[in-house]
Amino acid sequence: MSLLTEQQAKALLQKVLKYSKAESCQCNLDGQLSGNIRYARNTVSTAGQTSDVTLTVQSINGKKTGVASINEFDDASLLKVVRRSEELAALAPDNPETMPLFGPQNYVKTTGYFKSTASVTPEDRAMAAENSIAPSKKNKLISSGFLNETVAFTAMINSKGLFAYYPQTSVDFTVTIRTEDGTGSGWVTRDFSDYSKLDTAEASMVAINKSMKSVDAKAMEPGKYTVILEPAASIGLLGNMARSLSQRSADEGRSFMSKKGDKGVEGNRLGEKMFDSQVNIYSDPTHPDVPTAPFAEDGHRVERTDWIKDGKVVNLFNSPYWAEKTKTPYRPRAMGSGQFIMEGGNESLEEMIKNTRRGVLVTRLWYIRQLDPQTLLYTGLTRDGTFYIENGKIKYPIKNFRFNESPIVMLNNIEALGKPVRINGCMVPPMKIRDFTFSSLSDAV
Repeated sequence: MSLLTEQQAKALLQKVLKYSKAESCQCNLDGQLSGNIRYARNTVSTAGQTSDVTLTVQSINGKKTGVASINEFDDASLLKVVRRSEELAALAPDNPETMPLFGPQNYVKTTGYFKSTASVTPEDRAMAAENSIAPSKKNKLISSGFLNETVAFTAMINSKGLFAYYPQTSVDFTVTIRTEDGTGSGWVTRDFSDYSKLDTAEASMVAINKSMKSVDAKAMEPGKYTVILEPAASIGLLGNMARSLSQRSADEGRSFMSKKGDKGVEGNRLGEKMFDSQVNIYSDPTHPDVPTAPFAEDGHRVERTDWIKDGKVVNLFNSPYWAEKTKTPYRPRAMGSGQFIMEGGNESLEEMIKNTRRGVLVTRLWYIRQLDPQTLLYTGLTRDGTFYIENGKIKYPIKNFRFNESPIVMLNNIEALGKPVRINGCMVPPMKIRDFTFSSLSDAV
């Protein structure tokens, strides 16, 4: 089955809903058409395309819920999946956290679908790969990359009269480019909703330059350094922090947002100033560079929400059950989205380097692992281009470090913020941070 328009999706879901005999019923329809190309050692190795549409039916009787899915859409199959969900609901134990379904919602308008992405052909992907491979060959370097573009839609309907539909597109590109002897490595990533914004030649030149400049890296002693973190170097830490802004985990004493006293957990730290005043983080489904669905997994409307304002935590996300239990407003997140937007300054990355007397430029962090959920302490490694800065210039490449750092500490040690750019569906600025902790050296390139 091809991707469905809003009218087609609604007609199909209305048909499914008519088969339901449950007290309440919600039906979700999700489809995507995705194309990709992969290359290694300057040669295309694989290319392909996948397509699927899945129907999920959730039947609710009292506190019992049954869920079943199918990707066949003849009438017999539709009836079968509805009855299967009802059978599972009859067998399920009561779930005390089951909440009533939401009725019709008034959604904000957001545009995440771009024809340029929906129109990408295998020839377009091949040309994009060639535009990355050719300059790598020219510079006697070895490239390995992956390009994937997706056209998708999600739709839902329920027995309370709610209907939601959202089409979207996305394109993701990453490439690692190394010297022939493997001693130098550069890396870059790009992601957009609009394919016309992707320039694999421009992106690859960033990785090419880092690859050539990272040869003959020198060792530096581990310790605390002023660092300039490119967005790819901070997105992992910031994303983990954003996903930890949960009211329930805070209230139950399981996160850095938990407030503890002599008698144990005493609620959460909502309203406390925990970060530098420059830190402002929010989500917004209508943001033109990182649009998302205007509804949550349960169909509830989603709109712009501030999470951290002037360094103060002003909202925590929760579920309808936890909102009712704690008598607090319901704060949902967009369906399938880890989107967050961090405001920055007006400096470019080059200007930030120029304004640094001594520091370390980090291209990206990888293999990030949590050490302590109460302090959000993480460890991991730098990779694919780490450089020493002196008197406003990159002086020489340095060997990679293992780091031990918390985004909470990091966001209290801000010296400067640059212009935010899109990465992994979020907006993140380059950041200049003092006293970033490098705990040991790494021989990895």
